[in-house]
Amino acid sequence: MIKRQLEADIIKGAQYFSVIAILGPRQSGKTTTAQSVFKNHAYVSLEDLYLRTAAKKDPRTFLLANATKSGIIIDEFQHVPELLSYIQTIVDAQQKPGYFILTGSQNFLMNEKISQSLAGRVSIHILLPLSTNELKKSNIALPDIEQMLYNGCYPALYAKNIPADLLYKNYLQTYIERDVRQLAQVGDLTTFQTFISLCAARVGQLLNISSLGNECGVSDSTVKRWISVLEASYVLFLLRPYHNNFGKRLVKSPKMYFYDSGLICYLLRIKKEQLAIHPTRGNIFESFVISDMLKWYHNHGQLPLVYFWRDKAGHEIDCLLQDGNRLVPIEIKSSRTPNNRFFENIEYWQKLTNNKEKNFVVYAGDTTQALSHSDIISWQNMQKIFE
Repeated sequence: MIKRQLEADIIKGAQYFSVIAILGPRQSGKTTTAQSVFKNHAYVSLEDLYLRTAAKKDPRTFLLANATKSGIIIDEFQHVPELLSYIQTIVDAQQKPGYFILTGSQNFLMNEKISQSLAGRVSIHILLPLSTNELKKSNIALPDIEQMLYNGCYPALYAKNIPADLLYKNYLQTYIERDVRQLAQVGDLTTFQTFISLCAARVGQLLNISSLGNECGVSDSTVKRWISVLEASYVLFLLRPYHNNFGKRLVKSPKMYFYDSGLICYLLRIKKEQLAIHPTRGNIFESFVISDMLKWYHNHGQLPLVYFWRDKAGHEIDCLLQDGNRLVPIEIKSSRTPNNRFFENIEYWQKLTNNKEKNFVVYAGDTTQALSHSDIISWQNMQKIFE
């Protein structure tokens, strides 16, 4: 088992809150992590249709019959939200920290009714696929960058040596047939799968709802709804632009990224040997790096304050990390060799904003260099930005 950095934050939350919610995409390790942290809790999975039916039919009896003195882990909780009112009653009456552990491959807390009912009672934790730092701490040697992008970071790839193409084939089939059908009530699942592939082809680009809708043959409102579905199930995320006006007209559309580079490669039918010269390599690498940064924040129980910046003239900072009043600019380059052009946009932005903060360039090479004005960070050592 690969130890997850999020465990420490989960244990801390369980000291104070009666309900722990562990959310994240399918196969990211939520169940394994929950059972590792809460060894004495009972475990039930609502993927089991028999248990799901029993929970819907008589929620109170279901909870009483399955819980132990220590507590209960309810896997894929979003299937039976009817349990919530009974959980709330038990929580308010007993006040037992860390008693209910709810996991979900959908962000059921986006449901307003659920989030209001759990207000003040729940500690929320997001478990994404493995970070590069987690792999290193588990003494798993990082492959070369092309293999890393092709593999992605789902735990089964490293714990069970499942081939990437086989894992993503089954992942996508399970996701489409179970989660999408429930979340979006999509009639034509083939069209939705085409839509996911179109999103993968636009990774790292500004979101253009009309273009996506036209190419997929669906309305703008459907595109917005489907993107919300992909966000809620942790397939993709939208990176928002930083809005402070520095005297220039700014781009206001978000950029679209995927949480896992391996899924992008599978959706676009990119082979490992094609990645070095593939036209989407730069965008896939950028998605991989930004996703790894989000993992660092979530693994440490922090809200990711991550943005990008672009003006109408095309000047851009790939990533801005906000730390209080500080803004840390980061450029992301898929080249293996550092060069002076890495710093052009950062230098422009610093002059425009009078920002004196240390800046970073994350690139696809293997060495890390500390310069007077910037650090050039290998993708293998991204944690150094936060350290």
